[in-house]
Amino acid sequence: MIEVKDISFGYGGKLNAVFKDFSLSVAPGRIYGLLGKNGTGKSTLLYLIAGLLRPVKGLVTVDGVESQRRLPETLQDIFIVPEEFELPKMTLENYVRINAPFYPRFSWDDLERNLRDFELPTTLNLGALSMGQKKKVYMSFALATNTKLLLMDEPTNGLDIPAKGQFRKVISSSMNDERTILISTHQVGDVNVLLDHVMIVERSRLLADCSTAELSELLSFEQRPMGASTEDALFAYPYIGGHLVVCANTEGQETPLNLELLFNAVHAVPNLLETARQAKKNAAYYPH
Repeated sequence: MIEVKDISFGYGGKLNAVFKDFSLSVAPGRIYGLLGKNGTGKSTLLYLIAGLLRPVKGLVTVDGVESQRRLPETLQDIFIVPEEFELPKMTLENYVRINAPFYPRFSWDDLERNLRDFELPTTLNLGALSMGQKKKVYMSFALATNTKLLLMDEPTNGLDIPAKGQFRKVISSSMNDERTILISTHQVGDVNVLLDHVMIVERSRLLADCSTAELSELLSFEQRPMGASTEDALFAYPYIGGHLVVCANTEGQETPLNLELLFNAVHAVPNLLETARQAKKNAAYYPH
């Protein structure tokens, strides 16, 4: 669905390059997590995909069409939820009346369901909402447009703990085989159970580009007590009482995916996934 091919982009010239010869592919029908530290180009990549920014070099296409062309038939199938935004001082009903016609598959029923899951009414004055409430309303509208592609930049910023749980419920209930959702965040714990695919970006490098199923097959995430050996670990992180470790899953026993631990591991050991793949191959070739 999305092809980013050999793009280069920077703010204010080559000295401030964000991407250089960067590529990735996004398939339909999945929830992707675009993870990375602050300032690594996550938001920029979303704007390039939406066509709001143009690469200096390379191509960004959505369903085979260059996103920078901003064609109406392309735009009606893309919605972006930026990290920061303002809503006009009007009722939600008027907002929907003005904006929904741009999206042929908009559903008022879906909007009502999303707002209900966020514990919000449909009779709202958008100008009188808190930041967290604005996020809930805007995300509810975005999901109700039923665009094929939904881009979300740090969607859980400004949400309290209960609202983050509501967010996960709303996203899950709005997903279908024709929709692709790309969530950019550095708060990996908020989306841990949502994702089908993980991409960890570090400027022009993809440190990880794997389905969550493949990650569970490749890696084992463990908590070991103080004094336990970590010699077999690809990455070990100390905590009170012992170590959190990432190992190659050579035994075939899957453990729950720990995105925060994975995030730290691939930044510390950029070739971690390749090492894990080789370890699995060796284990299969030389079984115990």
